[in-house]
Amino acid sequence: MAKKDGRVIAQNKKANHDYFIEDTFEAGIVLQGTEIKSIRAGRVNLKDSFATIKQGEAYVNNMHISTYEQGNRYNHEPTRARKLLLHRKQIDQLIGQSQQAGYSIIPLKVYIKNGFAKVLIGLGKGKKKFDKREDLKQKQAKRDMDRAIKDSMN
Repeated sequence: MAKKDGRVIAQNKKANHDYFIEDTFEAGIVLQGTEIKSIRAGRVNLKDSFATIKQGEAYVNNMHISTYEQGNRYNHEPTRARKLLLHRKQIDQLIGQSQQAGYSIIPLKVYIKNGFAKVLIGLGKGKKKFDKREDLKQKQAKRDMDRAIKDSMN
């Protein structure tokens, strides 16, 4: 019996800063050896990771899953390409949208759902420098307004 927790293990915080995320997909990951033990221990890093589609199959590249200390010879390579488990319609949709100029497939989160490791991937369009600055200005203005409202309440 699988337990139901939706525990987030790792997040790609730079993804929302660098991309406009337009669509998200939940995908399973094909793991080998002791990778699931390292994921459950929270030893995952999504920095600089990206997803590609080769020969009709989705893969996540540069996702670093640290080796498991007690794994000895059954350990895995930390940054190998890992296959993503998606439905055919989802892969076709990703192929169509990611071939447009400026679009990328980015892993956003790694989490455990019903005992299985899942990746939330997003289809994102790259932001320009002025877009990033504008987002920071809006975030700061919202923070200032919330602080002013909180201060006026007290």
